[in-house]
Amino acid sequence: MALEIERRFLVAGEGWRPHVRWSRNLQQGYLAGSADGLTLRVRSDGTEAAWLTLKYPAGGIARHEFEYAIPPQDADALLERSAARVLKQRHGLDLPGGDWVLDVFSGENAPLVIAEVELESEQAAVAIPPWCSREITGIGAFSNASLAQRPFQHWQAEEQRPWLLNLQTQQA
Repeated sequence: MALEIERRFLVAGEGWRPHVRWSRNLQQGYLAGSADGLTLRVRSDGTEAAWLTLKYPAGGIARHEFEYAIPPQDADALLERSAARVLKQRHGLDLPGGDWVLDVFSGENAPLVIAEVELESEQAAVAIPPWCSREITGIGAFSNASLAQRPFQHWQAEEQRPWLLNLQTQQA
């Protein structure tokens, strides 16, 4: 059983760009979710790679994760049946201290940019880059599943304001 331990951060500015190793466009559809944090997701890069993923809480910031490669045609069929979707460009970063990726959201979740680092343990030390403006680990509204159900652009202005102000302050 795989265990995912990750910390997540809102990103301000473009300081992350020199660290990009690879990029791919992703579409994610959520097929099932529950109040206790279980999610069933299909993900496709639109070309040759697709995955079906089941996640559920394991305690703290850890989650159990089961991910399986599936044929792209199966992913397309499942994506057609998922009303809750997220579109993003994912970048793999060359940063130390864990496996770093950064998601630039498009569509109804623009202008969000979120960095994630997968860690070996919850206690693992990590050097947080200066362009990571605010940690959002554990804030449910920023999970991909939540953003698929309730995109950032659908949040009320007063809900968005503290997050957008934080990003603007960091960029200034």
